[in-house]
Amino acid sequence: MEYVIDIQNLKKSYKKRKSNELIEAVKGISLQVKKGEVVGLLGPNGAGKTTTIKMMCGLLLPNEGTVTINGIDMIKHRLKALRHISTVLEGNRNLYWRLTVRENMEYFSGNRGLSKKEISARIDELLERLNLTEKANEMVNSLSRGMQQKLSIAVAILANTEIIFLDEPTLGLDVEISYEIRKLLKEIAQEYNKTILLSSHDMPVVQEICERVVIINEGRIVTDDSVSNLLSLFDTKAYSFTVGSTLSLKDRETIEQQFIVQTEMNESGQSIVTVTIQHSDDFYKVIEIFKERNIVIEKVDRSIIDFEQVFMKIVKGETGHEVAVSV
Repeated sequence: MEYVIDIQNLKKSYKKRKSNELIEAVKGISLQVKKGEVVGLLGPNGAGKTTTIKMMCGLLLPNEGTVTINGIDMIKHRLKALRHISTVLEGNRNLYWRLTVRENMEYFSGNRGLSKKEISARIDELLERLNLTEKANEMVNSLSRGMQQKLSIAVAILANTEIIFLDEPTLGLDVEISYEIRKLLKEIAQEYNKTILLSSHDMPVVQEICERVVIINEGRIVTDDSVSNLLSLFDTKAYSFTVGSTLSLKDRETIEQQFIVQTEMNESGQSIVTVTIQHSDDFYKVIEIFKERNIVIEKVDRSIIDFEQVFMKIVKGETGHEVAVSV
């Protein structure tokens, strides 16, 4: 099978400032992405995500390994490979601040060989879609960070490349703008069949948009699997029982013989007993234990795991889940 992104044994080291000590940022990463896939690239700060993306975009040369974009070797034929990708990098100026919104869209499209006539209608459509029509003739340096980020993504879409790299597209944005960008990215993935590689700490973005997740930690891939598989890996259910009085040590020990239990006190002096279960039938076993111990249940709440919890468990090594490569 031919992949639109194929990186093999990618390694990158830096010399530490004011010393000759080498810092290994990326320690042999291999990754393959098919056409139309939307892949989340995750990891804690310093894990090597941005360094990996920069090598994939030809902005950094690896010490070892290969990067192939649409069958083209990025290291040997960089300019040819770059024709197939668009990139929005976090913390970088992806736009010219002394040009207007429309001028930026026209300028970067022109760099791709597209004329104003060819893209005029497309620009109008994107401006309206991103709620930027009223800002079309404003200088970019006067826009909010959220509007600048939306414009950066619009410029990437206008390039009409098969592959889009996005590094932290919602970082530092307010809830409303973050939602707009999530909605836009989801539409791009569904409507245009683009291959998207998304690096983000924003777990709702990953859970809503990505089909597959690659988690990097300490310069290596620790997990490569579908979002649904990773969520099912931790498909435990937790129920919080608010009981009428303080839970005794003996009561707690009885429950702990069968289940994982956490207890805390609320402001009213009642015990909140959180019980983690693996199977739906276990819920009734917990109820039976409470009944046998004459513990009065005042309230029951359900807690469902989300992708942020999954991510933290994997990074902390709280699972024996081995790397599963999706192909």
